[in-house]
Amino acid sequence: MKDFHNIPNLYFLGIGGIGMSALARYAKAMGKTVGGYDLTPTPLTRELEQEGMAVHYHEEINQFSSIFLKENTLVVLTPAVPASNAEFSYLKANGYQIVKRSELLGFLTKGKVCIAVAGTHGKTSVSTMITLLIKESGMDVGAFLGGISRNFNSNLVLPKSPESPVVTEADEFDRSFLQLEPDIAVITSVDADHLDIYGTHSQVLDAFGLFAAKIKPGGTLLYKKGIDLQACLGADVKAYSYGIETEADFIAQNVRIEQGAFHFDMKTPWETIPNIRMEYPGRVNLENMLAAAAVACLSGIGAEAIRKAVPLYKGVVRRFDIRFKNNELLYIDDYAHHPSELEATIKSVKELYAGQKVLGIFQPHLFSRTSDFYREFASSLDLLDEAILLDIYPARELPLPGITSELILQNMKLEAKALVSMDALLEVLKNRNFDVLLTMGAGNIDQMVEPITNFLKQKYLNNEP
Repeated sequence: MKDFHNIPNLYFLGIGGIGMSALARYAKAMGKTVGGYDLTPTPLTRELEQEGMAVHYHEEINQFSSIFLKENTLVVLTPAVPASNAEFSYLKANGYQIVKRSELLGFLTKGKVCIAVAGTHGKTSVSTMITLLIKESGMDVGAFLGGISRNFNSNLVLPKSPESPVVTEADEFDRSFLQLEPDIAVITSVDADHLDIYGTHSQVLDAFGLFAAKIKPGGTLLYKKGIDLQACLGADVKAYSYGIETEADFIAQNVRIEQGAFHFDMKTPWETIPNIRMEYPGRVNLENMLAAAAVACLSGIGAEAIRKAVPLYKGVVRRFDIRFKNNELLYIDDYAHHPSELEATIKSVKELYAGQKVLGIFQPHLFSRTSDFYREFASSLDLLDEAILLDIYPARELPLPGITSELILQNMKLEAKALVSMDALLEVLKNRNFDVLLTMGAGNIDQMVEPITNFLKQKYLNNEP
C-alpha cells in the first residue's frame, strides 16, 4: 500500500457507506484531499460534501484527469461496488492502486492498541459503548464506528494523540476482519449470515476462529457465553465470557427495571460493581453494555468510572432508535436485518411495552439472505402483533427466481400481515392502529424514517388526521 501518511489524495468508491465515510472523514482530518463516488445522495453524503469532500453520484471517468492522478492518489473500494462499475474499471485499467476498505482500516490500526468488536450483530452498539466508557473515564481514544453515535454525532472519534488506543468494528463480511490484529477482541455472536460469501455456517465459524487467532500475543478475547473459539487462541491469550444471569466471567445479575431504566450488578472476576443504571432501553442493549463494561474493566477502568459513564449512553442512529414518543404512541427504528436480530429487537420491545400493540415494518435485505432464512424471518416476525413487509432491498445482488418478500409472508403464522410497496407505506399507516411502531431493515427503509416521524408528529402533536 502507498504510504498513507505521505499520499495527498484519497478517492473512495462507495464513499457513502458507514464504514467508508468514517475512513474518509479520518483522511480529511489528516489533511488529505478526499473525493468519492456513491450511487445515491443521502444525508450522510451531504454531510461529507459540507465537510469539504467532493462527492458525486454518476459514474464519471473524466474527473480523474486533474486532481486524482494515479501517482498521488490511493483508491479505497467497498465490496458493495460491483466489478462492472465504470469508475472501478477505469481506475483498475489505468494503474491506480486500489485497496479494500478493510485493508486501509488494518493499516490505520496497525501498531496501535486495538480494541476490535466482531459478531454477526451487536458490533456497532458495543464499539460505541466501549468508546464512550473509555472517553468518560478520562482516557483518550479514537474510534471507527459502524453507525452515527448520538454521543459523538459521528461515526468517527478522533484521538488527541496518535499513540492512543483505537476502537473499531471487525466486520465479518468478505472476511474483512482478518485484516485486524487486536489487543482486545470482542465476539458478540456467530450466527449463520453472509452465506453468499461463506456458503455454510461452519465456514462462518471458521472465519471467526481465524479472527480470534489474530489477537496479539498477550491479548484478550471477550466472548458471549456459549461461543466456543478458545481452541483457536494463542497460548498466551486470555479469554473471558460474559452473559446476563448466567454462569460467566462477567455477569449482569439482579437485573431489574426501575423508573424506566435498567439496573443491574456486574460481577467480574475480581469484584462486583453494584447498581449500575442504564437508561437506554432494550434487553439486547443491556447485553451489549455488559460487554462494553467488561472491556472497560479489562482496560483498567475503575468501577466508579464505569458506573458514572453507563447512564450517559445515548445510542446510535438506527439501533433501537426512539424517533417519536408521546402518551399515545412510540416509534422505534432499528437496523435489524438477520432473524436473530429481529427476534432480539422485537422481544426487547415486547418486554419494555408489555400489553401494547406492536406493529412492525420489515424490509428484507438481500435476495440471498432471504433465500437462506425466509422461514426464520417468518418465525421472528410472528412475535409481532401486526406485520408489514416491504419488497426485498437487493443491495449488491441480482434477483433470484422465486425469492420475494411474499415467501416470508406465506410462512408466517401471524394473521395480521401484509406486503406493501414503499410508496404506499405512509398511506397504509394512516389506517392502522398501534401503540408501538417498529421499522427494521438494513436497506433503504432508512429513507422512510423521517417521513414516518414527520407523519406521526403531524398526526399526534397537531391532532391532524
